[in-house]
Formats: sequence, structure tokens, C-alpha cells
Amino acid sequence: MTGPLRILAVTARLIRVPMRRPLHTCASRVTEAPLVLIDLDTDEGITGRTYIFCYLESAGHAAIALIRSLTPLLAGKPAEPAAVRRILHAHFRLLGVSGLVSSVLAGLDIACWDALAITAGLPLVRLLGGESQRIPAYNSNGLGLLDPDMAAEEAGELAAEGFPAVKMRLGRSRPQDDLAAVRAVRRVLNQDVAIMADFNQALSLHEARDLCRRLDEEGLAWIEEPIRHDDYAGAAELSSMLRTPVQIGENFAGPRAMAAALAHRASDLVMPDVDRIGGVTGWLEATALAEVAGVPVSNHLYPEVSAHLLASTPTAHWLEYVDWAAPILVEPLAVSGGAVSPPERPGSGVQWDEDAVARYRVA
Repeated sequence: MTGPLRILAVTARLIRVPMRRPLHTCASRVTEAPLVLIDLDTDEGITGRTYIFCYLESAGHAAIALIRSLTPLLAGKPAEPAAVRRILHAHFRLLGVSGLVSSVLAGLDIACWDALAITAGLPLVRLLGGESQRIPAYNSNGLGLLDPDMAAEEAGELAAEGFPAVKMRLGRSRPQDDLAAVRAVRRVLNQDVAIMADFNQALSLHEARDLCRRLDEEGLAWIEEPIRHDDYAGAAELSSMLRTPVQIGENFAGPRAMAAALAHRASDLVMPDVDRIGGVTGWLEATALAEVAGVPVSNHLYPEVSAHLLASTPTAHWLEYVDWAAPILVEPLAVSGGAVSPPERPGSGVQWDEDAVARYRVA
């Protein structure tokens, strides 16, 4: 190949995949995963791929409209993350590059990196200078706001799938019910199986002071987002008073948000979302800050790409595993011995099972 890889077209499709285990948090109950599949076609016949998890199908339709409008803007341009980012930031300057627009930009950034890695004949992790190391994974499927007995049963099933850790959701209307669920799950699991607890921002700071103190006695691996995600001062207070590590980060809107959180010492751990942090480019910028601060980094969702990113992250901690995209992938991400290694295929390894995509497609 001579000259830069150039974009021919950007296409997007919306699918709705049934979840094997519903995601039931204090905010909502999700039983199907709305995914926007992005294909970035290039002049060398190489396609970069990724998906966006939209939470709401309506958001998926909006994302598709945005993505499909960008082919005239990007056709003929280099498939280089920095160039695409510069073009799109200028294009969306008046609308702004937050929320759904930010997700679209992140998706295109990931697709560019995927195409470049495929062109180089390298797994994404190696293009980023990392190595295909094993990252410990926790099972984050299901384990929502169930009653204690059902939570214990499901936790046992999740651990039995070969994981050394599971995540449960908290934020029930009565604090004692959260405590009962945590204790029921702890009783059923071997002591060497870690339990992460995610509040999804359910508590006020006053409520969190009381309940998190009580949870501090339960041996949790971390307490995640107990309060509003951008209350860094409140999170710092909780982090300083608890023995249990405080985890935040899935809602960091770009590396600057992580920089602000780290400056506040808002948490012991961080877990950026590759979509919300700004794609592969945003992840690299954010995790460089975490390395300087000496803060362990986990991912939020998107395990297929995140496995590559964590394997090239100096302070890598845990990989959050969900299987939502597995039904539409030719080779789903494999978990072996409680850990995940980035696949050795060129790129991120994401390839669509077109028959499955057709079955679940809604737009």
C-alpha cells in the first residue's frame, strides 16, 4: 500500500439482541441490547468494525442517522484517528461533541484503529505497543436487583461459568435489602471469588455515608458509583473513610473528566468506558493519566475492544465481561481460566455473523 488508507464509506445498522440475563439496575431493567454496528470501509478493501451499546433503541436510531450522514464528509479522507477526530470535531462544533455525538465519534475512532491494525496485520494490542497478556475477568452478566435467594442462586451460576469474580447491582429502596443480598451472595460463593458491588449512582451522599460504612464489613472487592457520578468531592470523602476501594469512571466524558476525578482523589480505582472516554484515542490519553497517578484501571463494557486496551494499559486491573454482543460475532471473546487474552487476529477481532445480524436487525 502506498499513501494513507482512505475511507470509502461509513455504514451503520441497528440490532436488538436478547440478553441471556437481564440487566436490572436501580435506573431500569434492560432485557435486550440495542447495538449500533459500525462498518468503516476503505479503499484497500479493509473494513474497520465496532459497535455502540445504546441502552435505548430510540438512541440507536438517532446514532444511525448521525453516522449515515457522515459518509459525504469522510469519503476520501485518511482513515487515521487523529484526522477523523479533527474533521468531526469541526463538523459538530455548533451542535457539540457530548452525549450521543461523542459516542458516534468514539465508534468511528475505534473503527479507524481496527482498520489500521488489520492493514498492519497486527492485533490491536500489538499496534498499541502492548502484548497479548491475560487479564482477569469478572462476570458482569445479570445479578441485578433480585431478592437475596435469587441473587445467591444466580451468583453461583455466574461463578460456575469459570470466573474468579462477579458483579452484583445494589440500590434497592431499603438499605437492609442490599445488605441481605450481599450477604446471601457471599454465603454461596467460595471465599476466593471476589464480589464487586455497583450502585449505579443510587444514593445521596448522606445515604452513602451510612450504607457504605455497613458494607465496609462485607469484604467487597469494590463499591462502584455509590453517588452521582460527577460528585468528585463526595466520592473523595467516601474513598477516604472506607477500607473498601471506591470505583468510578464509566461516566467519564473524555480524558479531562478523568483528570478532574484524579485531581480530587475521588476514587481508589477507575473504569473508563471506551465509548464515553473517546474511543481508543481517548482511552490512551486517559490511562496515561492513571499511570502517572498510580491508579488501577478496569474497563466498563465493550470487552472485545477493552481486552486489547487493558493489555496495553500499565495499571490494568480487571476486565468487565458481558456477553451481549456474542450472538452476532463470528468468534466471540473467549474466557479461559477466569481470564481473557486479546485474540491474535489482526485488528480487534470483531467480525459480524451476518446471518445473526439479519435475524436481530431492526434498522
